[in-house]
Amino acid sequence: MRPMHRTSSRQCGLDTLRAFAIVLVFANHYMGFVTQRPTFGFVSEIGWAGVDLFFALSGYLIGNQILAGLRTGTFSLPRFAARRLLRTLPNYYVVLALYAFWPPFADSGRHAPWWQYLTFTLNLDLKPGTRFSHAWSLCVEEQFYFALPLLAVLVARLRGAVTAGWLLLAAGLAAGMLLRHQGWQAAHPPAWGNGAFYTEVYYATLCRFDELLAGVALAMLRQCHAPLWARLTAYGNWTLAAGIAVTAFAFRLFLDDHFGHAVTVFGYPLLAAGCALLVLAALSPASLLARVRVPGAASIAVWSYAIYLTHKQLCILLAKSGIDANAPSGIALLAGASVLAGWLLYRVVETPFMLLRERYVPAVKAQPLPVAQAA
Repeated sequence: MRPMHRTSSRQCGLDTLRAFAIVLVFANHYMGFVTQRPTFGFVSEIGWAGVDLFFALSGYLIGNQILAGLRTGTFSLPRFAARRLLRTLPNYYVVLALYAFWPPFADSGRHAPWWQYLTFTLNLDLKPGTRFSHAWSLCVEEQFYFALPLLAVLVARLRGAVTAGWLLLAAGLAAGMLLRHQGWQAAHPPAWGNGAFYTEVYYATLCRFDELLAGVALAMLRQCHAPLWARLTAYGNWTLAAGIAVTAFAFRLFLDDHFGHAVTVFGYPLLAAGCALLVLAALSPASLLARVRVPGAASIAVWSYAIYLTHKQLCILLAKSGIDANAPSGIALLAGASVLAGWLLYRVVETPFMLLRERYVPAVKAQPLPVAQAA
């Protein structure tokens, strides 16, 4: 069976960002659930932001699909839903079955009601230490992509739809800041050991839309403001430098005062801006990010969803088996096993369903511009 995604048809800049994102997440989870120490230095501590980069990528890719379809009159809600579900559900439910039916794979944490896992509502009132807790980000995405196409279809019917779209994006960002302010007060005093911060802020759907909205904003620029998009993508290396600078500054703020009020309220929009600039740089043909193909990044990007689902519990399981997770050899073994498990899930589960998707609900070409494979 041939792979579903051919690297030659992908944009290497987006693949590099996606590979970087899963590396960040791996480093953070390795610290939080395997060694309980910053094995990879500050990268371990800030690695949670890999999820935010995933959000920005996904926001752009899915937003671009929807807006391009609406612009050309080819968008179909049933087709969008079918393609999205065939992309996300098979891998997710297979891993969920491992948690449910294979005791060695399930950790000792509490488990939420199964209906929350099955309906992508786990993140609602999620407590740290819950089994399969990293599925919270998938819940946020699925909830967002349930609402986004419905809103987009409604807004597209309005006179002044583009202006209304920008106002909705601004309102979403403002609502996120307000809700994080309220969540911070509810969780006060927030700290690493205070699970209320995660429940009220970190896992909460409306508090974590910033990067998704930033990605959709990029899609709006591309689909609704083509001349401006052309000018912006003409300065790819400047955009890349700005993205690195803004993201690094956001990282510094979170490392210094992760649970501070100002960082909680304004840090996520700042991080969203940095991630969006990086995505914009990846889409700029002349930028280094778009032109330099990092060896292995395309493959890691293709497998990243499967790696994300499996890596945390696999590493916990292997570390409990006696592997020294702090030794270089142990780190290499656990990292390699995570990639191998992701590849296996991709080949055995994801690829057949992606082939079915392309056979029965193929993508409709909405524009001549090349767009990377959607999330």
